[in-house]
Amino acid sequence: MMRPRTGNPEPMSGESFAAIRTTLKKAAALLRDAEVPFALGGGLAAWARGGPESDHDLDLMVKPEDAERALEVLAEAGLRPERPPEDWLLKAFGENGVLVDLIFRPASGPITDAVLARGDDLEVCAVRMRVMALEDVLVTRLLALNEQHLDYKGPLATARALREQIDWGEVFDRTRESPYARGFFALLGELEIVDGIVLTRSGREGA
Repeated sequence: MMRPRTGNPEPMSGESFAAIRTTLKKAAALLRDAEVPFALGGGLAAWARGGPESDHDLDLMVKPEDAERALEVLAEAGLRPERPPEDWLLKAFGENGVLVDLIFRPASGPITDAVLARGDDLEVCAVRMRVMALEDVLVTRLLALNEQHLDYKGPLATARALREQIDWGEVFDRTRESPYARGFFALLGELEIVDGIVLTRSGREGA
């Protein structure tokens, strides 16, 4: 989840997650073959590194200038395109009902070549693809939090499962202006998931 979305998704069943994996494999191969740069984002980026199964949509991160082309590629392959009123994503629906979000301007800022370059090339669902850096995944999720959307479930699950893979100092530094992100880090400390000392790389905690 990159910015607040409406609705409360039902818990993900094994069958539903299998449908997401099938759609991911298809969409990733289509964009790769069309030479549209992208990175797998959201909960699936964490899952690809050993995190929990995602209980939300399939997030593919693309640069703003590539978003329309990405949607066209998916539409030509049979996915149903949708252009929502929000100015930060486009959508495509697979035949199995799985929603693909093409996100180009998350709460952390536009997707750029630098954002894509920070990711890792991983084998996901038998397809080689770029996967968004965990630090970028968490930053986009934490900066999307607000009074109307204050759900720590996804970031907390990622933190529990992948704490050793994350540069917590970087995430803290990039989100420290958000009171909701600071609340998340306070929760991590109370749950003893992350020691406060790792939240800074230069001794700035509490300064």
